[in-house]
Amino acid sequence: MGSGDVTAALLPADAVASATIVAREDLTLAGRPWVDEVYRQLDPAVRIDWYAADGERVAAGATLCRLQGPARALLSGERTALNFLQLLSGTATVTSRYVARAGKSGTRILDTRKTLPGLRLAQKYAVRCGGGTNHRLGLYDAILIKENHILSAGGIGAAIARARSAHPGLPVEIEVETIDELREALAAGADRLLLDNFSLDELRLAVQITRDEGSAAELEASGGITLEQVAEIAATGVHYISIGALTKHVRAIDFSMRVEL
Repeated sequence: MGSGDVTAALLPADAVASATIVAREDLTLAGRPWVDEVYRQLDPAVRIDWYAADGERVAAGATLCRLQGPARALLSGERTALNFLQLLSGTATVTSRYVARAGKSGTRILDTRKTLPGLRLAQKYAVRCGGGTNHRLGLYDAILIKENHILSAGGIGAAIARARSAHPGLPVEIEVETIDELREALAAGADRLLLDNFSLDELRLAVQITRDEGSAAELEASGGITLEQVAEIAATGVHYISIGALTKHVRAIDFSMRVEL
């Protein structure tokens, strides 16, 4: 707002209006709390009646909500409210497509830390609205040992042992790139294995080895996985598929706000 909305100030200060937000395409909705907060901060007199819930699938042409209140506030908040709604609904909609491809396999779709700076919590909320599952939020709530960590720590076993010693209460996940590394990580007691760029045959073998060894370790497939690959990967029996594109490659959903004075 800066020093004030000089365009909205062209309207009489006491003017009241109503508005509707309309979906221009099919979508999975996410972002209601952000729209509510935009108008709460601008003018608590603005009333919003929602006709769809976050996580709900909405058809093109549907009216999502009706707003009523001071006309200046409705117009000043329009772009910011729609910016949140189009971004978060974009993430939720894409996530729902990946979740649908996984079907009833039991494999869960995970997000990553590849989020827009400053909007991680918002995007991860949108992933949940789309039926996905959140991976770790940051570098503090779970241990993820990757290639450079392994090299620096002196190997897979040493890295996992250090992690257990330093943070006994945190889950330990480790990235593996071969079946031999998978066996080593299972022997070292990792909680979850990140299977980086494994082929379908390697994923099936990884699942079989884990079961044969009676390990409770969870398996996560990762590495540039596309929507077209999800069903086949889920069918291998892995517990998770992590998709950076859910929050990194975002296409905004098209909405419009129609104001009536």
